Amino acid sequence: MVLSASAVEAGVVACVAEGWKGSAVMGDDGDRLRPMRENHDQNLKNAFLDFPKEALEWLFPEAVDAFGKIRRVEFPRQEPKKRRLSDRGLSLDMPILFEFERKQLLLWLVEFQEDKAKFSIYKVLMYATEMAEAHPGALVVPAVLFTDRTRWRKDVKREIDFRLGRRVFLHFEYLFVKLFDYDARDYFHSKNPLVKILLPKMWYPAEMRVEVIMRAYQGLFELTSAALFEKYVDFIDVYADVRQEERDDILRALEERKETVMLAEYIKDKGRIEVARENVLEVLNTKFSSVPIEVSESVNGTTDLVELKKMLKQGVLANSLSDFIKIVKN
Repeated sequence: MVLSASAVEAGVVACVAEGWKGSAVMGDDGDRLRPMRENHDQNLKNAFLDFPKEALEWLFPEAVDAFGKIRRVEFPRQEPKKRRLSDRGLSLDMPILFEFERKQLLLWLVEFQEDKAKFSIYKVLMYATEMAEAHPGALVVPAVLFTDRTRWRKDVKREIDFRLGRRVFLHFEYLFVKLFDYDARDYFHSKNPLVKILLPKMWYPAEMRVEVIMRAYQGLFELTSAALFEKYVDFIDVYADVRQEERDDILRALEERKETVMLAEYIKDKGRIEVARENVLEVLNTKFSSVPIEVSESVNGTTDLVELKKMLKQGVLANSLSDFIKIVKN
């Protein structure tokens, strides 16, 4: 099928008019599918990489109280050595090395765990001793964040204690954090961007779900850069499992509040740009079977809606992928 330039223009206008639909892919029948599921814990790891100071100040404020302001943050190697080649890696364990104004070093070992059945305190102990050996001058503080939104019938093992009489042979514990134990309403006015990202992971009354998600968007928008907002607003959508009707309710509510009108417009613009990007890539994949990663990155990196409309036209009219690339480069 060949489309005329006028038909392409009409299609572009129709697609752009859809507005805010969130990150999604197109099905064979043209319906929009739910966003592809990603590993939530891996995304949380990225959030801690972007907001390490905010994470420590929120979850372990005793460190700042004892050692003063944070002067430097480093990220050492992220996996301990395997004891055997067949051992599974601890890819979600993340060490963060803080240096404080009083010269104290603190090595914070963070593990993210969505499935508590897979948690092992012995694995955390092994990791902590390995990292303590590698950083002898640091105070090692292991922490485990449980991210599932459920009430537990049975707790996880919180400590290991081997002793006989007055002799203690081994005592080990970790910083236990279960996000669902936090009440999201207590953090509505927090100035910590990481806390705002994680609001929908906390507990809240069912009738406040839309309000909680709105607060997460608003906090992220007000407390971070545009780049970080772009990075994490879709993450909130995915792990909070925001449905389309909820998106519509959220957008209406944002538009009705004076303090969030700008955020509503930003989200609508973002939705139009995402839809335009998806349509460009859909046309290229349909016409040319596969699209090189550099082309996909170029399309996804374009934030100008006019340019994306031009790309869509050229994608439909181009005779080959090389022709499209030449036109885009020019």
